[in-house]
Amino acid sequence: MRPPGSTKRTSLDSSVVRLLVTGGAGFIGSNFVHHVIAHTDHHVTVLDKLTYAGNRASLAGLPDDRLSFVHGDIADAPLVDRLTAEAHAVVHYAAESHNDNSLDDPRPFVDTNIIGTYTLLEAARRHGTRFHHISTDEVYGDLELDDPARFTETTPYNPSSPYSSTKAGSDLLVRAWVRSFGVQATISNCSNNYGPYQHVEKFIPRQITNVLRGQRPKLYGAGLNVRDWIHADDHSAAVLTILEKGRIGETYLIGADGEKSNREVVELILTTLGQPADAYDHVSDRAGHDLRYAIDSSKLRTDLGWKPQFGDFEAGLAATIQWYRDNEPWWAPQKDATEAQYRAKGQ
Repeated sequence: MRPPGSTKRTSLDSSVVRLLVTGGAGFIGSNFVHHVIAHTDHHVTVLDKLTYAGNRASLAGLPDDRLSFVHGDIADAPLVDRLTAEAHAVVHYAAESHNDNSLDDPRPFVDTNIIGTYTLLEAARRHGTRFHHISTDEVYGDLELDDPARFTETTPYNPSSPYSSTKAGSDLLVRAWVRSFGVQATISNCSNNYGPYQHVEKFIPRQITNVLRGQRPKLYGAGLNVRDWIHADDHSAAVLTILEKGRIGETYLIGADGEKSNREVVELILTTLGQPADAYDHVSDRAGHDLRYAIDSSKLRTDLGWKPQFGDFEAGLAATIQWYRDNEPWWAPQKDATEAQYRAKGQ
């Protein structure tokens, strides 16, 4: 139940509030939970289905009096309704998010990213609960490698995979519920995250853990595809800023000016770990592999005063590599099965 005397609020300040964080045992969600616990007095309830990408160990060590965990599905309407009624705000991270998996089986992406978001929005509508929706820059499609442009909040949507199309659909649902029903919601679209607690199926932790195990990293195609990288701590700080200061109905792009090609990232991982920069293998490129993502986060920085702390990608990557070196018991149980799946696809 909500604490005695507490009320719903549509703008969040620095006083104590109760947050419902969906997908809070996943990579970006768990980093946000750690950030909230460290930087506020808020209470956090995590709702997570604990699919392969969710891990209770990512929340280990957090204080029991500040954190509650609920194992459940965001498409479970009665459960979502009860938890939303008890919260001042919902921060919606839960999503199926791996592009390769969406190409193999799109259905879970529709169920979670579309139906799950709809279920949460309806609960927020019923209870007047502040709602923040976490999305991706992949909804905008991709840019040419030599194009100086970057994505902005007005860039037309042009998704290219089942993953990005279902995230685009969930964004549009949020916008419609704001306009049609007055839901007190904001949206953020973020560039590629890296940092602690990321599943080893993802690009950076896969390459780090390969090198740590004496295996050669794998690079799709020529490795020229460019991603705009941001440390998960910076993403978390940006989301908290939007919760506290963001204007209802607005979309904010979150980025840290971290454009790097996949080849540059692999070579930097190798050299940081004392290996030759060319000690990697090329594998067949992914179907529909987007060329380049790049975020213009001027609106967030100018209107809300946020700025990234990890402005130096090399320093952020070095800290991430050290985390994986120090936390093999966290990632080792995932590693063999993940690599077996990649080998079956020739990747």
